[in-house]
Amino acid sequence: MTQPHDAGGQPRANRLAGESSPYLLQHAYNPVDWYPWGSEAFAAARERGVPIFLSIGYSTCYWCHVMERESFEDEATARVMNEHFVCIKVDREERPDVDDIYMTATQVMTGRGGWPMSCFLEPEKLRPFWCGTYFPKEPRPGMPTFVQVLGGMHEVWTQRKGEAIQQSERIAQNVIQNLATTREPVPVGQVQITQAIQHLLRSFDRIHGGFGGAPKFPQASNLFLLLEARKDAGDDDTRTAIDAALRTTLDKMAIGGVNDQVGGGFHRYSVDNTWTVPHFEKMLYDNAQLATLYARAAASDDDAFYRRTARRTLDYTLREMTAPGEPGATGFFSAQDAEVNHREGLNYLWTPESVRAALAPEDAELAITLYGLDQGTNFQDPHHPDDPAQNVLRLSDRPEHLARAMGLSEDNLLATIDRINAALYDVRATREQPHLDDKVLTAWNGLLLEALAGGADLFDDVRFFEAGDHAARYILEHMRAEDGTLLRVARAGSAKTPAFLEDHAMLITGLVALHRSGFSRNGWRLDAAVEIANLAHDAFADPQGGYFDTRADQDDLFVRTRTSYDGAVPCASSVMLGALIDLHEATGEDVWLDRAIGTLASLSPQISDSPASTVNALRHLLRLLRLHQELGDRVEFGEAKNAPLPVAAAQSHVEVHASAEQVKLDEQTPASFMLRLVVPEGMHMVAADPGEGGEGLIPLRVGLVRGRGVAVYADYPEGELLDLGIEGVAPIRVHHGTIEFEVAIELAPGVGATPGNPVLGVTFQVCTQRECLMPRTVELDVEIQLDGALQNP
Repeated sequence: MTQPHDAGGQPRANRLAGESSPYLLQHAYNPVDWYPWGSEAFAAARERGVPIFLSIGYSTCYWCHVMERESFEDEATARVMNEHFVCIKVDREERPDVDDIYMTATQVMTGRGGWPMSCFLEPEKLRPFWCGTYFPKEPRPGMPTFVQVLGGMHEVWTQRKGEAIQQSERIAQNVIQNLATTREPVPVGQVQITQAIQHLLRSFDRIHGGFGGAPKFPQASNLFLLLEARKDAGDDDTRTAIDAALRTTLDKMAIGGVNDQVGGGFHRYSVDNTWTVPHFEKMLYDNAQLATLYARAAASDDDAFYRRTARRTLDYTLREMTAPGEPGATGFFSAQDAEVNHREGLNYLWTPESVRAALAPEDAELAITLYGLDQGTNFQDPHHPDDPAQNVLRLSDRPEHLARAMGLSEDNLLATIDRINAALYDVRATREQPHLDDKVLTAWNGLLLEALAGGADLFDDVRFFEAGDHAARYILEHMRAEDGTLLRVARAGSAKTPAFLEDHAMLITGLVALHRSGFSRNGWRLDAAVEIANLAHDAFADPQGGYFDTRADQDDLFVRTRTSYDGAVPCASSVMLGALIDLHEATGEDVWLDRAIGTLASLSPQISDSPASTVNALRHLLRLLRLHQELGDRVEFGEAKNAPLPVAAAQSHVEVHASAEQVKLDEQTPASFMLRLVVPEGMHMVAADPGEGGEGLIPLRVGLVRGRGVAVYADYPEGELLDLGIEGVAPIRVHHGTIEFEVAIELAPGVGATPGNPVLGVTFQVCTQRECLMPRTVELDVEIQLDGALQNP
């Protein structure tokens, strides 16, 4: 089956041409016979008796663009896809429910995830039997080509279909266990808050800020928790440690290249430890959360630099993330792309020569010094190494410190910076601009409503309040179905897709924030928040307490999810917990407090298991503990003071130790070191070769997590047999306690001395007799030295 062409030989539009998603429209003229997610695609796969190839991404995803150019635009690849599969394309931002399910499946299978996501589903129940992410067109070390993957999946389906179905059943059960298992509530309280804070302080980078190593994400939820917990720190040492982690991270992000120094707004993450070189896409959800965070930190610390950062971030959203005219009148857009003309960050890069061409001589030399261009280049496009190196603009310190070093007043320096930035922005505006994903998402707009309300009060600036008010009215009036159901997505004048729990929760939060603003003059915003909260309760509430992420009548999902992980965007239930507390505080009505307590109870097993993964829920738990002081037994949570190490927390407490911090490697001499893993008591780790009973589990592996050019070998211990006590399931090999084994590294053939900054990691999955946890990959702190030249991980 091939995609037809018109008389001129060009591919005709496929089914995606009728969609509104910018991401789906990017693929509307692929030779692949794409379907949108829906009953037509499912029926076609069932009628043909072929598997579904599911590709999930979003319009500003760099590697999604790469895979499209390499594979989905290729006629030969498309012929294989069309002949052997029904191919479905999903915009993860329009359908977070679909994304959650298959991302969890991908992580279960591979130990990691990302976009584009590539999954193969059996057509009857839509369960995945094989998952991955990006696959190249040409062979790469350790990575099959996409055509090889397609051929392998076709062979599995046609020759070993029964095995594929069994595999899909195992993966589906693992997904259900991770996303939909309900458990009895457990006591939670200050103990879990303390554990999460301790985890953050242990992983805090004291030099550059942030948590852990590169790539570094802003992780706003972590910082909100630190900001909230700092108020209640029990002693000066704890308060000082929290303050250092919070302020160092806020400072380093704001002066780094991850913050657009010219135009304002934050890029999605930094590829290095110093927040210098970003992955250049800009997301509305990041900028909404960070604007709120910097505004609250500015108010708490009376910090002018944080105030300036918050204002510039909000100004960016009003200038670039909404349609011309009244800001917010048709809502706020979703994202800006990372690339221009297939080049990452091209719009944002500068050289000393381009700065001098844009500015008066005196300003140009100051800008070159101020933004670090006199220190050499800091950006080389990794995908186009022949392109000339350029600079991402960044500051070396906070403005008041720079002014002091330059012998200037802070006001004078900031006025000069504003003049320089305005001129550079005007020049940048003449360049080709990144693609704008102009769909409006209710959830992300709700996050921005909260930021705009806070900014309006902090700056006493009605512009921000009015922009938020316009967006709120647009959502409430235009993003509704005929029966009043809230809708998630709007674009080009039409709205669709019944909203999910996160849309309701984030919109409630934004509406209450607008209601609380000093610019609010009547109660309609609170009335609207109450209405949306009741809609959410009707559509998503679990009679046993808490909320589901999705509606009960969604027959295109094999599981009804209730996620608890607070990542770049906090989970829907933790946001709903905060929204219900907001409603209780705003109305004084106990019904909202009762629902908040029920929501907390439903989250309590996950909070107890893994406090560091539920930081937004913990932030709102802190608020409820303060209410406890006022209301006594009305809010009773208990304390888990002497509880054993929780199951999921145990996975994060697997100890990983390498015997060497640095190894030397050349073409003649391999290197080796010993790796020691300590498994918590009461748990076991799946061995490297678990045997027949280990199908669907992730075996112990050491390998590359980033970079290329080296081969990694390990002398894995055999492990001991464990009988699971399940009829028909063979024993598996596992490890208990401490295991130690040798890891060897050598240059891959033909690589020479340019291995591409390899970073090693160990992937493992730990289990109890009752359940297995999500696989985890830990980067190893082992730097690889080649002929005396240190390769930075």
